[in-house]
Amino acid sequence: MHKVAFVFPGQGSQHIGMGRALCESYPYVRELFAKADAALGYSIAKLCFDGPDTELVRTENTQPALLSCAVAAAEVLKRELGLLPSLTAGHSLGEYTALVVAESLDFTDAVRLVHLRGRFMQAAVPEGLGAMAALVGLTSGDVTALCAESSTASEKAQIANDNGAGQLVISGHKPAVERAMALAKAKGCKLVKALPVSAPFHSTLMEPAAAQLAAELARVAVSVPRIPVVANIDAEPYPQADRDAVRDRLVRQVSGTVRWEGCVQRLVSLGATAIIEVGPGKVLQGLVKRIAPTVALGGFADPSGLAAIAALSSSSTH
Repeated sequence: MHKVAFVFPGQGSQHIGMGRALCESYPYVRELFAKADAALGYSIAKLCFDGPDTELVRTENTQPALLSCAVAAAEVLKRELGLLPSLTAGHSLGEYTALVVAESLDFTDAVRLVHLRGRFMQAAVPEGLGAMAALVGLTSGDVTALCAESSTASEKAQIANDNGAGQLVISGHKPAVERAMALAKAKGCKLVKALPVSAPFHSTLMEPAAAQLAAELARVAVSVPRIPVVANIDAEPYPQADRDAVRDRLVRQVSGTVRWEGCVQRLVSLGATAIIEVGPGKVLQGLVKRIAPTVALGGFADPSGLAAIAALSSSSTH
C-alpha cells in the first residue's frame, strides 16, 4: 500500500464552477459550504459556482473559496473511500487547508482567517508599489544573489516561492523586482515574466498583514496537528507538542518564502510514496512531477476522479 500525502493548492488554482459537482453529489459537502457561507456572511458557494470572475479573483474571496473546495474534496475522499492522508502540506494558502484536514484548525475558523488574511494582504501595500515575477532556469542561490544586488535600503526584492525544478518567484518593491528581472535576463535566465498579481505576496512588504494576522490567530483555538503537516516556512513538520508553533509559522509565512521544493522533498523523506493534489487545479501536480518524479501522483477535485484515486491509493508500491 502507498503511504499517501495530500497537498493543497494556493491562489491561482481557482476557476468558476469549482466545487459544484461535489456539492451536487454529496449532502455533507452542501453542509460544509453552508457553514462557510454562515462564517463569512455571504455566499462563497455561489461565488465558486457562478462567479463573477472579477469577484472570485479578489484575494479576500479567492482564499476562502479555494479552502472550502479543497476541504470538501478531502472530506469526500475520507467518506467515500475511507482515505486519510498519512502526511500533508499546502502551497501558501493551502497550508491552512492542510491544518484543517490535520484537525489543527476548525474549518469555520480557518474560513474566517483566510478571508481576513486575504484582506490584510491586499491592504498592506498601495496598488502599484509592489510587483512579482517568475524566473525559470536559475538556481535559488543565483536568484538570492541577484535579489540582494537589486535591493537597496528602501527597496527590496526577495524569493517569494521556491517552486522547484528551477522555477522561482520573486516579490517586493516594484523597482527592485524590475532590476532583478533585468539582471536575470542578462544572466541568460530561460524565462522572466512579470506576474499579474494585486500585491507583492511573501515579501517583507507583507509585514503589516502578518502583524494583523497574528492578532486574529491569537483569538482562534489551535490544536497540535493529528498528522504531520510540513510547513512552507522551513519545510519541516509542525512540532507535535507546541500549539503556538502553528500560529508562529502561519504568521511568518505571510512575509516569508514558500519553500515548496523543500516541502515535497520532506514529504518524500518522511515516507510518502503517493502524493495527491486535493482541490481545484493541477498546478501542484506539475511541480511535484518535476521535484519527485518517482512518486505516484494524482489529483482529486470532483466525483469523476474518485475511481482513479481509489486505484492509486490501493496499488502496491514498486
